[in-house]
Amino acid sequence: MKDSKNYSPKVAKLFRSLKRAGETGSMPQYDDPVEAVVYGLLCEQVPEAATGRMYKRIKSHFVDLNDLRVSRIEEILDVLRDASPAAEKAARAITQTLNAIFTQHDRISLDTLKHEGKRQAHKELSEISGMTPFACNFCFLTALGGHAIPLTAAMLAYLRNHKLVHPEATEAEIAGFLERQIAGKDAYAFYLLLRGEVEQGDSEKPVKFGKDAASKKETKKAAAAPRTTAPKTASPKKAQNHK
Repeated sequence: MKDSKNYSPKVAKLFRSLKRAGETGSMPQYDDPVEAVVYGLLCEQVPEAATGRMYKRIKSHFVDLNDLRVSRIEEILDVLRDASPAAEKAARAITQTLNAIFTQHDRISLDTLKHEGKRQAHKELSEISGMTPFACNFCFLTALGGHAIPLTAAMLAYLRNHKLVHPEATEAEIAGFLERQIAGKDAYAFYLLLRGEVEQGDSEKPVKFGKDAASKKETKKAAAAPRTTAPKTASPKKAQNHK
């Protein structure tokens, strides 16, 4: 990415600020990488807070991922309880990708990727029909132990709006740049914190660093606290007149 040396300190400062102001959960575990792909395709289109609930509904309603593969889009949307364009886009991407996996492997599984080298596994993932860069990187990070930073469209917009990356950088260039700035052990935490910042706030507002970001919660509490006023005391002149 162009001018990466100028943006590196900004990303480091952002990460420090996000760690002080937010909390991270543990990275999810998947029995088969294909489960991470489905979760990633869904998570890319709907808010992080809603994805877990939707994924549980998928798991409880459909017999298995093959049953999900052959289901109608309308049925999937009913299960998700969301008929928005974003949910429909996720449903179509899921069925398209599962069908491509079935055609290639004659079953709904990507377990063989666990035995591939990291570079080859990422390459094979990215070449699956219907796969998106976000879902590919999400699976690579969470299910295959790779080093990746999944980025939604909103996260990319946030980074550009706050001048944390070069304005002309492509999605692939930004992802590669972030992977060089954020250690592999911190990749999931960075992804989750940045996504939380984007989804809870306004991506157009100036980013807050340091003490401002760390005291965000305290500021909200102070603003919400009931205001108290001290009892008024009479002035000496009024007190004398009263006597």
